Amino acid sequence: MLAERQQPCSEKTQINQQEVSKIIDLFDSKRSNLIQVLHQLQNVYGFLPIEVLMQVAKKMSVPLSEVTGVVSFYSFFSTQPQGRHTIRVCLGTACYVRGGKKIIEKVQELLQVQLGETTEDQRFTFEIARCIGACGLAPAVMIDNEVYRQVNSNKLKSILAKYE
Repeated sequence: MLAERQQPCSEKTQINQQEVSKIIDLFDSKRSNLIQVLHQLQNVYGFLPIEVLMQVAKKMSVPLSEVTGVVSFYSFFSTQPQGRHTIRVCLGTACYVRGGKKIIEKVQELLQVQLGETTEDQRFTFEIARCIGACGLAPAVMIDNEVYRQVNSNKLKSILAKYE
């Protein structure tokens, strides 16, 4: 269950209940506006902590299970704090065959981070992508909105150095 895996807000992320209510009110607390409300709240906090989801559910009269279901269904929502940059290693067929798995292992080694996690310094969040549509450039890596092509271990080091 999503609520069980989610961490409470850290001391750094303080939830302003009035601000959350104000955003929900902008959308008339209508159930049909749930996704837009969640987008706005994620823009404010950078992720969607359980305290926010609980307040959304209560104020919009939507079961918490439905709110968490929407959040877990759509990949653009996050329930964990995100890094300043998001690294996505493509694991589409072409990228996988041309070394995508090795790129994942190298990212884990260089940044000391596992898939789905954020580095301790909050610099990077590490994810996989099923396909980024750059098959001719395989193996490909995206950092934020920048696509890097034909990535290997040496290239990866220099690419990551750009984000230091």
